[in-house]
Amino acid sequence: MHSLAIGYSPAYLKENADGIRQDWPRIPLPKSKDALLNSANLGKQIAALLDTEAPVAGITAGKIREDIRHIAVFTRVDGKPVTPEEGDLDVTAGWGHGGKDSVTMPGRGKILEKGDMLDIYLNDLTCWKNISKAVWEYTIGGYQVIKKWLSYREQKILGRGLTIEEVRYVTEMSRRIYAITNLQSSLDANYREVVSSTFEIAG
Repeated sequence: MHSLAIGYSPAYLKENADGIRQDWPRIPLPKSKDALLNSANLGKQIAALLDTEAPVAGITAGKIREDIRHIAVFTRVDGKPVTPEEGDLDVTAGWGHGGKDSVTMPGRGKILEKGDMLDIYLNDLTCWKNISKAVWEYTIGGYQVIKKWLSYREQKILGRGLTIEEVRYVTEMSRRIYAITNLQSSLDANYREVVSSTFEIAG
């Protein structure tokens, strides 16, 4: 869990970019037990947010936090009820298309920008409202998480529209990523504290 907390610190990722590219990053260990446990607790929060199979209280389950509730709200832009049987859940906004050798290629899709917030469209009528740029641009393994997910679910590729559960999954994914980005300052502070007092093996 400590390693996870360090590995998700933006400061650590920037300062150790070469080691990470070579698949040989070094993880500093703190001198004190308390510092290690504090770091591990941050790592546990990250682990919970990354585990999409398990609900997270306040983020995806129970009473949703006030700062989370407005994020990635699925809606029909004309205010009418969403009707799946009429194609409201069909992804036709151009998020993906078939490439050479049946490889799925990402597309531009449709985005409405409102300052730092974005509305991400499935089609001309429905969208997830209020996804921050930081959440939309968030990458894992070099890929934009939400955009990559959408690219494989273009109707022409998937062969059907989304299910209600899949629509809800994108909302929950967006909220998980939002919570991770909100931890970044704490993760950086933790990394700095560990680096300032690193355990070393006596020679």
